[in-house]
Amino acid sequence: MTVRKPVREPSLLERAAKVYDLSAHRRARGTVEADSGAEPGVADDEPSTDTPDFDGVPASRPEPTTSPLREFLDPTFLAIPEELRAPVGEEFSDEFYLPDSVDDAARIDRGMLAINGMIVPGAPVGPLAEEFRLIKRQLLISAARIAESESADKARMILVCSARPGDGKTFCAINLALSIAAERDTEVLLVDADVAKPDVVNRLGLTDGPGLLDALGDAGIDVEDLVIETDVPHLSILPAGSKTTMDTELLASARTRAVIARLLEANPRRVVIFDSPPALAASPAAVLAMRVGQVMLVVRADRTPENELRAAVNLLDGCDHIQLVLNAVSFVQGGARFGSYYGQEAS
Repeated sequence: MTVRKPVREPSLLERAAKVYDLSAHRRARGTVEADSGAEPGVADDEPSTDTPDFDGVPASRPEPTTSPLREFLDPTFLAIPEELRAPVGEEFSDEFYLPDSVDDAARIDRGMLAINGMIVPGAPVGPLAEEFRLIKRQLLISAARIAESESADKARMILVCSARPGDGKTFCAINLALSIAAERDTEVLLVDADVAKPDVVNRLGLTDGPGLLDALGDAGIDVEDLVIETDVPHLSILPAGSKTTMDTELLASARTRAVIARLLEANPRRVVIFDSPPALAASPAAVLAMRVGQVMLVVRADRTPENELRAAVNLLDGCDHIQLVLNAVSFVQGGARFGSYYGQEAS
């Protein structure tokens, strides 16, 4: 007697792999420079200035799932054509875009953000800002559902991760933080949890100092005292802190739970975003995934193979809600998505 397996519809991941050729390491022009191809002085996750145009494909919006390998989320496609980026010049000087009252807040370098192709606080809304509006809205909706059905504390925490270095996770973490900070009723704490290779503070033009690892290693330190208030309304930063060979062990300790609880308690309106190390390159990512309500997994379309994506999801399965952001997508010409709407239509 022959037993036939039931016909199974291909999963979203399998369909994406077929359409976008995730398993092939082809060299496509994308939004993020690979490690080996980065220009001197350009960080691993930094966006490339040589990128293709958008087409009219609408963004797929992710929904939460409790079985990451069984049913992947719809990826939000993110690409940044050079002609649609924020211009760099006098219009992005600190003097123009600083809020009326910054007190003693640390000043984020708007010019550096513009040069790196990131969202510039106070600048006119453009395509990149709209892309992250789509992404953050789905994350905030999912957070509300998690707060109702699971844990209110976990709902306020998001881990931004990738499978390998160079996929654009830090770029996405910073832009996500800047986008959520624009919300009227929400404040954001961006934690540089990529403790082996921290880069958040440098990308924002801030002065580094003690941070997360220092608070984890010394129970006498109040982690809230290490938080850097910035001149961007509703945005604060917690640096990675002093490097140590015991970073994973510190993050897995009971002290981490107390530190996170302190960060959440200090500001009930606060959303905490962790910029994590790549899941397949460093062990802290899997530990952090167990602490948060959602993981935003950044996938680089032109170089993240399907087997690495699956392996990363396996490592991050301590979190039930994994959202995918497909980065560096090469679109077929035919439309400029948000570009023409905002008067920045490609030539």
